[in-house]
Amino acid sequence: MLPHAKRWMTALIAAPVLLWTIALGGRISLAVLIAAVSLTGIFEYNLIAFGRGFSVEKIVTTAAALLFPLAALGGDRELLLALAAFSVMAVFVLDLLRIKRGRLEMNLPARAVLGIMYIPFLISHLLLIRALPAGDLWVFYVLVVAFAGDVVAYYVGRSFGKGRLFAEVSPGKTVEGTIGLILGSTIGSIVFIKYSFPSISLWHAAILGLTAGVIGQLGDLTESALKREAGIKDSSALLPGHGGILDRLDCLLFISPFVFYYKEFIIK
Repeated sequence: MLPHAKRWMTALIAAPVLLWTIALGGRISLAVLIAAVSLTGIFEYNLIAFGRGFSVEKIVTTAAALLFPLAALGGDRELLLALAAFSVMAVFVLDLLRIKRGRLEMNLPARAVLGIMYIPFLISHLLLIRALPAGDLWVFYVLVVAFAGDVVAYYVGRSFGKGRLFAEVSPGKTVEGTIGLILGSTIGSIVFIKYSFPSISLWHAAILGLTAGVIGQLGDLTESALKREAGIKDSSALLPGHGGILDRLDCLLFISPFVFYYKEFIIK
């Protein structure tokens, strides 16, 4: 079976679950889904950052992966920020206990803090978005912008891609594919906002889509850099044709906070 066929089969299976969860399941169902994604993502990250076996860092990161979506469930970003602060403190306090036993490895707590802020903190912004007025539509908006850009980038890159974008990090990404991604995200943004949020100007729609496309690509490259450092191709083999949860949601980790804060501070 061709790789792109596997991608579409996985997407067709996952799409109804996403649609039901966002449109009909309510905030709690979405929180359960985000918590599952967060836990799976942190599991993949922990394998990359710490390898197999037990470590105190894995305990804190796993707890954070579960607690952050719960903190964001009600849309209280102050609670989410407080949890982030205490999670960082917990990582370093636990590391002090290990130092007491004669081990001084400050790179390990730094990796744990990175994992907490990178995965559960960022992905929980989807729940902050869901708590906004018309939050279900805004969650759909994030998905449309992310996946429209991803689909266009994939096929433009395969058909026309020649110039390497950032070969040191992701040899497969091309300049042409990235241009397609940005165009796909921008067009998807304009069309979605025109019909779902007609009171929002198309200038905002274009800025949101274009910037989200760029930010999403940076999120993709960030995850690629983590894998490159670890010497692996995919974060896992969980999703046929896509790799792992981090491989599929890397752009959402960056797009979700951007859309939330743009909506909160710019559009209002």
